[in-house]
Amino acid sequence: MNHSDLFDRLWKEYTSKNPSTGKVYDLFRAEGETVINDHIAFRTFRSPAIGVEKLATVFLKNGYEFRGDYHFETKKLYARHFEHKTDMEAPRVFISELLVDEFSPFLRETVRTWIASIPEPMYGSDDLIYAGNMSGTPSFAIYEKLREESEYAAWLYVNGFCANHFTVSVNRLKKFDSVEKVNAFLKSQGFLLNDAGGEIQGTPAELLEQSSIRAGMVSFKFTEGEFEIPGCYYEFAKRYPDADGKLYSGFIARSADKIFESTNFYKK
Repeated sequence: MNHSDLFDRLWKEYTSKNPSTGKVYDLFRAEGETVINDHIAFRTFRSPAIGVEKLATVFLKNGYEFRGDYHFETKKLYARHFEHKTDMEAPRVFISELLVDEFSPFLRETVRTWIASIPEPMYGSDDLIYAGNMSGTPSFAIYEKLREESEYAAWLYVNGFCANHFTVSVNRLKKFDSVEKVNAFLKSQGFLLNDAGGEIQGTPAELLEQSSIRAGMVSFKFTEGEFEIPGCYYEFAKRYPDADGKLYSGFIARSADKIFESTNFYKK
């Protein structure tokens, strides 16, 4: 499998499980836009079995290399980003992990049990990034209790391994050539924007502007019955050239910190 096939498979699963993301894509296409992915993101727990390094393996095998890392002290996360060595059109890959040891005994034990119930052949497998939740039917009570400490942990406990978001490159859009225009269009179509810290994260001076819709609510089967919780979301990014005229290719931790909140639980 080459990296194009990899992203095609991830895209199919992302849009089939999260219908709101496919609707966004279709809306831009209907407006005559070509939708190019700026980056794709994944979440995991820090662990030798399933941490950032394990999730990155399949991308490293497919021509990617490490380009930068990021620390999120408030949310207790660590992340790395990767770029393809030769294919400039290939999306960047952003993988974050929750620093489990910095949380309560309850969260640590819940995560330990969750990881232990993943079939051992999946550790380090190329298929791990598509595997979803392999730890049996989740408990809504545990989900709610995890949310008190970390929305990220709660989301991952239920959703498991998948593309957490794809990102439209605003640089490649014609009619919607600014994040403001993208946001106005999405709101006119009834989408809720993630407005944590404002609807646009970052500035042209920081060389990166980002926005995102709130994750669509998806029905999940819990041990207590069916409940709707946030699934995956769609992000939009505009990059600016640096002093040398080269388009900025990294990420800004302060901005990403707020983008993470696109999967926070909310009442419709």
